[in-house]
Amino acid sequence: MQSQIYVSLPVKDLDRTVAFFTALGFKFNAQFSNEKAACMVINEGASYVMLMAESFFRTFTPRPVPDAKTTAGALISLSQGSREDVDAIVAKAVAAGGSTLNNPQDHGFMYEHDFEDPDGHLWGVMWMNPAHATAQQATGQPA
Repeated sequence: MQSQIYVSLPVKDLDRTVAFFTALGFKFNAQFSNEKAACMVINEGASYVMLMAESFFRTFTPRPVPDAKTTAGALISLSQGSREDVDAIVAKAVAAGGSTLNNPQDHGFMYEHDFEDPDGHLWGVMWMNPAHATAQQATGQPA
């Protein structure tokens, strides 16, 4: 069986957060969603984000829940198929109530931009240049 990853994030307003990510084009698995949490599909069968109402999230850990607007505990990265796709999802995030932290970065082999969701969680969106990866593999160099 292939391993799956579930990233759990505390959110202040579950309905608002679901509406935000729906506006970005994400789908949700109704089987694992209710009034306490919503299972956002990143990659069917492999990657999911559990958006959890803070009160429910607290039942999973004895640690305090940090304020994601003032602290950074994680940066969640999403790959996209092209530079244009990176720009499009960041634009959708801003239009849906998110914000950007930095200007887009072009590293030659990788293009990236980021956004902050309404709860302050940080999302890095990137595209890796397949020509660079292919060239690196052919020479035996790390990508």
